[in-house]
Amino acid sequence: MKILLVGVGGVGEAFAVMLKDKPWAELCVLADYNLERATDIARKLGDGSRFIPEKIDASDQAAIEALVAKYGAGIIMNAVDPIFNKTIFDAAYNSGCTYLDMAMTLSSPHPTKPFEQCGEKLGDYQFSKTSQWEEKGLLAILGLGVEPGMANVFARYAQDHLFDQIEEIGIRDGANIEIKGYDFAPNFSIWTTIEECLNPPVIWEKERGWFTTAPFSEPEVFNFPAGIGPVEVVNVEHEEVLMIPRYINCKRVTFKYGLGDQFIQVLKTLHMLGLDNKDKINVKGVMVAPRDVVAACLPNPALLGEKMSGKTCAGTWIKGIKDGAEKQIYMYQVADNAECMQKWGCQAVVAQTAFSAVIALDLIQSGAWAGKGVLVPEAFPSEPFMDKMAAYGFPYQIEIM
Repeated sequence: MKILLVGVGGVGEAFAVMLKDKPWAELCVLADYNLERATDIARKLGDGSRFIPEKIDASDQAAIEALVAKYGAGIIMNAVDPIFNKTIFDAAYNSGCTYLDMAMTLSSPHPTKPFEQCGEKLGDYQFSKTSQWEEKGLLAILGLGVEPGMANVFARYAQDHLFDQIEEIGIRDGANIEIKGYDFAPNFSIWTTIEECLNPPVIWEKERGWFTTAPFSEPEVFNFPAGIGPVEVVNVEHEEVLMIPRYINCKRVTFKYGLGDQFIQVLKTLHMLGLDNKDKINVKGVMVAPRDVVAACLPNPALLGEKMSGKTCAGTWIKGIKDGAEKQIYMYQVADNAECMQKWGCQAVVAQTAFSAVIALDLIQSGAWAGKGVLVPEAFPSEPFMDKMAAYGFPYQIEIM
């Protein structure tokens, strides 16, 4: 298996590190706009015949296709911010590659009722291309991180094995991660975090379909396991809500994230000042996107591992009926930062995000996951994925609530 990895930030690095001891990964091209970064990661991996750094502009479709041809890659793994998804997705199609990403193409709010109705939804562009991918016999798997990704696999497992009827599925994410030495330092891409948290969150209900609400709405306190404890979580725009109803029979789907008061206030301030804008503006003759400036001013999440402590929990809460009785469970995975740093040399949030994609490639290589078209993790059997989680260092647990 020859892989073109587009993006060697924190998640891309973790993906490559986890790939190192997998003999089925014949080649992985570490492609990044920052060639120095890609070269450093290749040096860290210490296997120059398998991990090769290349410079790439993820907005340049022709350049992506040229790298595929240069190395004979059959897989494109997209690990950059989702603003580049259309370009990379289309490059994979034109090149005849299997495509994987960890976040779907971006949404656009409804022009007049942004907090009531959906405009263009997350993934709409990619799902609209399903017939073309099927006709060409190609496979694209969208949303193969932890959330989305692992969380969606849990939903499929719950439907197949744990419930007779599912009423509601809620992805719930919380942590007690602390970062020493910074007043404010996100542990994940601030570009993506701004996009998720300030866009209108999407909710799905069987009787209404997809609709939107205000950012940070419907706060609730969720009691996370592994010593994390109670965390207030709020509605955030996220892919699972657009994915799960396509394959899982339920009545309601939500995504709620534990951001914390300080983080929410910072995001609101950025929005108030227009610093969340992803479109370029003229600043004294230089065209620059305000959001890119914010990202440049903050520490790189990939380099914060030594200053981080605590755990992060990602999981799927399911409510429904089993054997005539009401039942609620939380299927989850907890990543401890100290353990991730010791094992992978990568901080917990990015390591937890990366492992699902490596498992997916393992399953594709063995034939346990196969198909054609534009699919999501719920489209595949959950058992092979979950059977590998512990061996990959990310065991799951199920809590009866």
